[in-house]
Amino acid sequence: MSAIDLYNRPSPQYAERVQRAIALLREAAATHPRLTQASSLGVEDVVVTHLIHLAGIDSRVFVLDTGRLHAETLALIPQIEQRYGLSIDRFQPVQEAVVHFVQQNGDDAMFRSVGLRKACCDIRKMEPLSRALTGMDGWITGLRREQSNARAEAAEIIQEPGRVKVSPLVDWTWGDVWHFVAEHALAYNPLHDQFFPSIGCEPCTRAISVGEDFRAGRWWWEQDNAKECGLHVQPVASDTVSAQPISRTDRTPA
Repeated sequence: MSAIDLYNRPSPQYAERVQRAIALLREAAATHPRLTQASSLGVEDVVVTHLIHLAGIDSRVFVLDTGRLHAETLALIPQIEQRYGLSIDRFQPVQEAVVHFVQQNGDDAMFRSVGLRKACCDIRKMEPLSRALTGMDGWITGLRREQSNARAEAAEIIQEPGRVKVSPLVDWTWGDVWHFVAEHALAYNPLHDQFFPSIGCEPCTRAISVGEDFRAGRWWWEQDNAKECGLHVQPVASDTVSAQPISRTDRTPA
């Protein structure tokens, strides 16, 4: 059974939410013309890319190509580029920094402590993000309040130093997202069909089990309050949160 079959359940406010998202994007573009979308190539971001298309605004799209993304994730890039006639910007980490980190800490450093995991995220995601946003008036994200407690207060527009952050899906439900995908025949990551609602780097993502929340498969060995990389919320100080050491054989859902 596909993710569409499982989750295509629009809310009563679905049509209103779609129109609001399009209007929000147009409002943002009118005052902040240099926009770019941060796409994880997950289902929310696939929806946002299509909303940008429907809004008729000029926005770039970028992906943080960490070097550890699933093959299924990367395979979406040419499909999106072909559908919308655009070129997705791929921002990769500084290779020397990655090599140094792996030499010092190993390929599986993220499983040994939150501090090492966050250091890996800094190299592979945060530093490339700073380059992706250079010169931009604003960036567009697929954040939804429903995704986690840490995102429950997400706003449509946040003023950040030097730019705005626009999140047109903040009040959308999971059912709204999948109804939009079905309605517009959008290509999406096939890992969603395998119970991966939130997809990050391959070593740090697993499928979720029945009853787990959307982001339970991200850094699942850590305490709940540590499960962010810093892109969207203020991270918890790494020296105050611990992780349980795990082995490769432990990386499957219960």
